[in-house]
Amino acid sequence: MSERRRIDGVLLLDKPTGITSNAALMRVKRLYAAAKAGHTGTLDPLASGLLPICFGGATRFAQFLLDAPKRYVATLRFGITTTTQDAEGDVVATRKVAFAREALEATLARFVGVQMQTPPAHSALKFEGRPRYDYARRGIDVPSVPREVVVHALRLLDWHAPDAMIDVACSKGTYVRALAADVGEALGCGAHLAALRRTRSGPFDIAVAVALDVLERDDEAARIGRLLPVDAPVAGIPRLDVDREVARLLAHGQKPRIAAPPGRYRIYAAGERFVGLADVDAARLIPLRLVAQAADCAEVVHCAEASGAV
Repeated sequence: MSERRRIDGVLLLDKPTGITSNAALMRVKRLYAAAKAGHTGTLDPLASGLLPICFGGATRFAQFLLDAPKRYVATLRFGITTTTQDAEGDVVATRKVAFAREALEATLARFVGVQMQTPPAHSALKFEGRPRYDYARRGIDVPSVPREVVVHALRLLDWHAPDAMIDVACSKGTYVRALAADVGEALGCGAHLAALRRTRSGPFDIAVAVALDVLERDDEAARIGRLLPVDAPVAGIPRLDVDREVARLLAHGQKPRIAAPPGRYRIYAAGERFVGLADVDAARLIPLRLVAQAADCAEVVHCAEASGAV
């Protein structure tokens, strides 16, 4: 499978530790001989877990997964702070761990809700066009602006000093290692992120993801069979079925009249083909993001027909 071809669909990958998200993406892209693919939310090499990968037409809807809430199981190691706020950094300081489980649970509860979080210096966020980790590795300090994040839930799963395993449900853009450092400071001993596993991204759960080594052993038919439909990233948006003529007008950038309540919809032609996303406003259907049609490509490999449900 040396020639690149268009693959349409979404793969739920269980990324292993020790490689970057981009390296995992490149390996998967080669396995599928895919012309176009992208992942939907970076996991550091230290982290494992759910990494949805969008192929072909599904990449047009990847932003909805990037913006979706995430869930993690994280191991916090108290008493040690590092340069990167995780286990890959150099040790900055060590302090005694002398709090009880009750104090830890009470402190975790304080970090639930809307809060301002300062992104780590070693992060992929850009400053003047370059990732912040580039400056950090060169010992250059750059401004760090706190930003609003939401921790929806924070639950202690296990506590064996100096390690705590916690379940974290949070908004996009939340750095769990920054959260670990902040919790450690609140308890007076410091902490860093020792391990991290993403267990959920938007509507998708790690339970149905495939490990990279399993995917590499699959034959081509099995790999294709693992793909979710193109509409999977937007399955939570209400569905609206239109006739083929309305779908044709929409595909040509027009705004056909429609009898539907105002709002955003997944559009399907004649109850079957997924057309894309559109907004209904003033009884008009306004195209937002549409799927490129297969006729535009020489070779297309589809997963199962879009079902409207994940």
